[in-house]
Amino acid sequence: MTTVGIIANPSAGKDIRRLISQSRFVSNQEKVNTLRRVIKGLSGVGVNEILLMPDYGRIAQEAVSNLQESISVKFLEMSIFNSEQDTITAAKLMESHGASAIVTLGGDGTNRAVALGTCEVPIMPLSTGTNNVFPFLIEGTLAGMAAGTVAGHLVDRELCAPRCKKMNVYKSRDMAMDLIDTALVDIAISTETYVGARAIWDINTVSEIFLAVAKPDSIGLSSIGGLTNPLSETDSHGLHIEIEKQIDSKYVSAPLTAGNIAKVGIKNISNMIPNHPYVVKRSPCIIGLDGERSIPLRNGNSITIVLTGDGPPVIDPHKTLKLVGQNKIYFNE
Repeated sequence: MTTVGIIANPSAGKDIRRLISQSRFVSNQEKVNTLRRVIKGLSGVGVNEILLMPDYGRIAQEAVSNLQESISVKFLEMSIFNSEQDTITAAKLMESHGASAIVTLGGDGTNRAVALGTCEVPIMPLSTGTNNVFPFLIEGTLAGMAAGTVAGHLVDRELCAPRCKKMNVYKSRDMAMDLIDTALVDIAISTETYVGARAIWDINTVSEIFLAVAKPDSIGLSSIGGLTNPLSETDSHGLHIEIEKQIDSKYVSAPLTAGNIAKVGIKNISNMIPNHPYVVKRSPCIIGLDGERSIPLRNGNSITIVLTGDGPPVIDPHKTLKLVGQNKIYFNE
């Protein structure tokens, strides 16, 4: 029995960046269509069962209505709160129910929530959100095939789904370190003092950035590092960038939102050493995780950020399907 979980975020691709930039709007119907193609891909490579997270947008429910594939469909028994807690809970339940892979439909924030639920089950992140540094922009059928192939143990998991990096956020209490959150791509220190619409889009409010991945072909904070010091998933270190408010001679032109290239002043860039504690004392401020304001830091408080290499295994669909072809896994002679 091969079981794959599917988590579709109904809120991904709909935040404030639709209003302040040319970011695309991803409708629930488009997510339904994508999910149907994912299921066809999973069924086509022999997956027997899928576990679905119920959602208030009824994306999963609609996707499996009138399902023609011979695959068992089960919805998780869980309460829905229309928040990232739904994703965290679903990921935990999928691991406990024996899922061999999880397909996610969303952006960086969706996958961050999955990582808070489990870092043991390989995930196939499919881009339908705003910040798309972490997930892959790939057709749903192919994503389903790749996820099903890894779930069925038909390829080397360590090769096709290596573990990603993550940045843990700790609060210090009486000499103890309490884990309060995590990020997979970026952590931003914002001078704003409220969460508000959550999305970080104004670089003038950001004083420093911590990056696990820095891609020059991405949109958002990761592009700042990507266009100065590119950093891949396989690099063990991270980046710490201090932002200069006054644009002087040292700056980078980076695409912070779709259709918007901004000049970002650079004060300093240094490597983040794995497992080294980086203390942030710029209070009051807001800590942004993977593009979204998340943690208010009050006067006198501090947090510690630690880069580690024990994030969730991430399925690379391109590498996986290339191995499928080279090894003729689905070729019947």
